Parts: sequence; C-alpha cells; structure tokens
Amino acid sequence: MSAPARVLSIAGSDSSGGAGIQADIKTVTMLGGYAMTAVTAITAQNTLGVQGVAGIAPEMVAQQIASCVDDIGVDAVKIGMLAAPDVIRAVARALEGVDAPIVLDPVMIATSGAVLVGPEAVASLRETLFPRAALITPNLPELEHLAGRVLPNHDAMVEAAQELAAASGAAVLAKGGHADSEQITDVLVVPGEAPRSFTHARIETRHTHGTGCTLSSAIATLLGRGESLPEAVRLGREFVFAAIEAAPGYGTGSGPLGHQAVRCVA
Repeated sequence: MSAPARVLSIAGSDSSGGAGIQADIKTVTMLGGYAMTAVTAITAQNTLGVQGVAGIAPEMVAQQIASCVDDIGVDAVKIGMLAAPDVIRAVARALEGVDAPIVLDPVMIATSGAVLVGPEAVASLRETLFPRAALITPNLPELEHLAGRVLPNHDAMVEAAQELAAASGAAVLAKGGHADSEQITDVLVVPGEAPRSFTHARIETRHTHGTGCTLSSAIATLLGRGESLPEAVRLGREFVFAAIEAAPGYGTGSGPLGHQAVRCVA
C-alpha cells in the first residue's frame, strides 16, 4: 500500500466545520490523503454567516508551514483565504523551495457580495502566489473581481479565465455555479491548450457551505497522489457532488456538505 499524499492546507478555520480548514481536512482524509494545516485566521462562523474573525500573525503562519514542510514533507498545497498582504508575502516566502503543486482558491467575495480582499492584497496575490500556482479556482464573482468587469455570459467567463491564465502562467478553473442557468459549466483553462468544459445539472439545495474549499482541497489531494490536472478536476467535482447529495441538513442557512459519506471517487 502506497503512502497517502501529504496535503498542506493554508486557510482559515471555520468554527462550524463546514468550510475552511475543517472542510479541507475532511476532504483530504476521505480521499485517502494525509492532511496538515497552517491556520491563517480563526472565525466565529456558522451556516448563517461570519460573526467574528481573528487573524493569525504572519510569522506564525509561516512557522506552521515550515514545521510541516521540514518534517513531514508535502505532496500538494491548497491555499484558501489570505486577506492581508503581509500574510500573503509570508506564505510566499515560506513556500519557496517547496516542489509540490499548489491549488489556490482566491476567496475574495462573501456570499453577501461584500469584497473581502483589498486592492493591495490582490496585487500581492498576483505578484507572489498566482505565478506559483498549478491551478487557480475562482468562482464567477471572484473572476469578475480579478478581471475588473462584469462577465455576463459563458464566453465572457472563458475569456477572463484565459486572460488570468496568460497573465499568471497558472491553469485556471473558472467555476460557473453563480451563473443564472439550469446547467452549471466549469471551464479549465491551461495556458497554451484549448479550454475544457465540465457540465452538470444544477443541484437544487441550500446545503452548499464550503463547496469551493472542498473542491480545491479535493483537486490538491488528487494532484498529490499523481492524477493529471484534468482528471483531478473531474474527480474533484464528483466528490463535491456526492458530498452535496449526502448533506446532513444541519443549520438554518447554507448548510454543510456530507464529506463523511463519500469514501472514494476513483
């Protein structure tokens, strides 16, 4: 039996367990990986929203990363919300010399539509971490924020994803779940290659808390175990769908997924 893929999640903590570090640990574990964490922020949070946030000092974030890298080793990295420029720079420095695929989920827009990441932080992400990423996974509002314009249709979304891929050198998975359509289409853009589309029927449910975290950590785990990028995206999406269908129904708002019910996708 081969050793499990070692996956380091660099993200915030969700006290209610549905998103962030908690969702990442569940996803990595259920996909047969070994989860490690570098917590960037602590939140008081539930299915109704975020009630409080306390950031972790950049030096402590970097120290958590070094502790994992120096002793356990890393086969893949997932990066979630990094709201402060000094934290972004600290993470970039701590990952220097780490030869493992990085999946970056640019958490920038709250469910309410509020912008969570300021211009300086976005500039730091573009400069230090986007070029290091194997894959960037923006949803439609995040891609619009990065593109600086409204993306009214599928073709506009693909064009913006191609622009981001060309500018960063990273592959981009543009997620179409926020589009107003019965079918959801995600598009994988790899620099120099034709776009690949992944389409499925929209699942009517309120239990979608942590889907972006779950997908990005699933893809990271699958890359860490040696899957190709398109296959990691395909299997990662299957994991998310299965977890949505197995949602336990907790909370009165956007409920968590049922990670515990999804044993394997391949």
